[in-house]
Amino acid sequence: MKRSRRQFLKAGAAAGSAAVLSRTVRSFAQLPAKDVVAPEISQFDYADVQLLDGPMLTQFNQNHAFFLALDDDRLLKPFRQKAGLPAPGEDMGGWYNFSPDFDPPKNMTGYIPGHTFGQYLSGLSRAYAVTGSKPTQEKVQRLVRGFSEAVTPKFYEGYCLPAYTFDKMNCGLIDAHEFAGDPQALAVLNHATDAVLPFLPDRALNRAEQAARPHPNIAWTWDETYTLPENLYLAYKRGAGDRYRDLAARYLQDRDYFDPLSRGENVLPGQHAYSHVNALCSAFQCYLTTGSEKHLHAARNGFDFVLTTQSFATGGWGPDETFRKPDSGDLGASLTKTHSSFETPCGAYGHFKISRYLLRSSGDSRYGDSMERVLYNTILGALPIQEDGQSFYYSDYNDSGSKFFHQDKWPCCSGTFPQITADYGISSYFRSSRAVYVNLYVPSKLSWKQGGANCVLTQQTQYPLIPETSMDLKLDRPETFAMMLRIPAWAGPKTRVMVNGKAVQAGLEPGKFMAVSRTWKSGDRIEIQFDMPTRLEAVDPQHPNTVALVHGPLVLFARTDAPLKSTRAEMLAVQQRSPGSDIWTVGETQFSPFSSIGREKYRLYHDIS
Repeated sequence: MKRSRRQFLKAGAAAGSAAVLSRTVRSFAQLPAKDVVAPEISQFDYADVQLLDGPMLTQFNQNHAFFLALDDDRLLKPFRQKAGLPAPGEDMGGWYNFSPDFDPPKNMTGYIPGHTFGQYLSGLSRAYAVTGSKPTQEKVQRLVRGFSEAVTPKFYEGYCLPAYTFDKMNCGLIDAHEFAGDPQALAVLNHATDAVLPFLPDRALNRAEQAARPHPNIAWTWDETYTLPENLYLAYKRGAGDRYRDLAARYLQDRDYFDPLSRGENVLPGQHAYSHVNALCSAFQCYLTTGSEKHLHAARNGFDFVLTTQSFATGGWGPDETFRKPDSGDLGASLTKTHSSFETPCGAYGHFKISRYLLRSSGDSRYGDSMERVLYNTILGALPIQEDGQSFYYSDYNDSGSKFFHQDKWPCCSGTFPQITADYGISSYFRSSRAVYVNLYVPSKLSWKQGGANCVLTQQTQYPLIPETSMDLKLDRPETFAMMLRIPAWAGPKTRVMVNGKAVQAGLEPGKFMAVSRTWKSGDRIEIQFDMPTRLEAVDPQHPNTVALVHGPLVLFARTDAPLKSTRAEMLAVQQRSPGSDIWTVGETQFSPFSSIGREKYRLYHDIS
C-alpha cells in the first residue's frame, strides 16, 4: 500500500524516537536500588491477592473496565497538541484539555491539561498486575509509546502546575515499568524529567512562598513541589538512575514541615489537607531510602495529628481541603458551613498509602483500623465515574448532606480512584518471614509461599454487615508460621477467634494483632466472631453533644436531613433490621452505611440531649 508523505514522515519520526529511546534505556536503566531500611513487614505482590465477590471487587472492576475503554487519542491529545503532532480524538473537557476559557477561580475549564494521565496509566498498570489482562498491558504500552512521541518542554510553557502534573506522570511511568513490564517506560521518564526541570523551582516551596513569586493567576500559587520526593525515590529504587534520589532530596520540605513535625510540633492547621498527607509518604520513602530517622518521626507524628486532631467519625478529614486548628471547634462548625467535607478518592488514596507504610514499619494495628474506617465510611460509597468525566470528589457531612459530582469534569479524584481500588488487595494482607498479617476482613484469596509450602488462604465474609469471617487454608505440605489477625480497637469483650472449631483466646486484645502460631496444614480453618458495640462519637471536643452513630467499624448515616429528636440512650439502642441488612432503625428513622446511601438527603451528625 502506498503511503502518503505525512504517514512516511510520521513513521520516520516514530522510528527515530524509538531508536533514541532504545539507546536511552541502555544508558539510564540500572539495577533496582535496595532500601537502606527494610521493614520486617512487607507487602504482597498485586497478583498474590484476588478479591472475591463483594463491593471492593465491584468497584475495582468498574474502574478497570472504564479506563481500559477510554480512547487513547483523547488521553494523549493535550500532549500531542503542544508537541505540534496530529492530535485526533475528541477533547476530554473539564480540567484535562487546554482551553482559552481558563480563568481561575471563576472558570476552571482547561485548568491542568493532561494532569491525570499518569494516574490513569498507573491505575491500568496496577490493574494489569492484579488481573494479568493482556489487553490492559497492551493499552499501557500503547499509551507509553504515544506519550513518548509527544514529550517536549513546550508542554510546560504557560503551565501553572508543572510539579503537580509531572509527579503523576512519574508515578504512571514507573508503574508501567514495574507492573506492566513496559521496556521503554524508564527512558520515557528520563525524557519527561528533562522536559519539566526548567520549569521547577530549585527546592520545595510552600504555598505562601509560591504566592510571593510573580504569577499570572492564582492557580500558579497552588503547585505541589513538596509531594515530588515519594515517586522520585521510587523511580531511583526501580532503576531510573541516581539523579532521582538526588532530586528527591532537593524537594523534601524539611524546613517548615518535616523538621517541626519530627519534633512533635503540629504544623498541619491551615495547610492543604490531601497534598500534605501525601507529602508524609515522601518523608517515609526518604526514611526507607536513606535511613533518616527524622523523616520517620515526621511521617508518624504528622499522621498521628491527622488521626487525633483532624478526623471526622468516618475517618475523613480536611473540610474545604484545609486542616483546622485543634480545639477551635472548626470541625463542628463546618457541618453548617460547607458541603466539601472530605476530598474522598484522593484523601482515601493518600490515607491508605501512609497507613501501609507506617503499619509495615511498626506492626501497629491502629493503622489497619484507620484504613478500615476510611474504606467502609468514605471510598466504598463513592459514586462511579461517568462516561463524560463527571467524578465523585467530596463526601458531604453537612447537616443537609447529599452525594454529588464535582462541578468540573475529570478532576484530580478521577485519577486516584482507579489507583486506590487497584490497591485494595495489597492493603488487605501483609507478610514477614515468619507470619502473615490479615489486615482487612474482605472476601479474597491470598496465594503465597511460606517456607517450603505453597499456601492459599480463602476468606469468605459479609463483614461488617454480618460480624464474622472465616478463612480456609490450603497447603501442599504442613508449615509452621503465625497468622496475625487484626483485632480492631472497637472490638467488644465477646469477640472470639476459633481454629478448627476450638476457641483460641490467648493474645486476643483489642487494638492489636493477635498471633495464632502453629503448624498449619491443608483444611485448617480460622473463624472470627466480632463483638460490635454501638457508640456515639462527638465531632470535636467543643461540640460534645453533636455525635455520629457508630456500630463496629461502620458509621451509620440517617436517611433524612431532618434533625433527629433522640436521647443518647435512644441512639445507642439502634437496631439492625435483620442479620446482614444495611438498614438500622432508631424509632422511625432509618440509618445506613455510606455505601448504601443513594442520591437522597442524609445526615451524619446529630445534636442530642
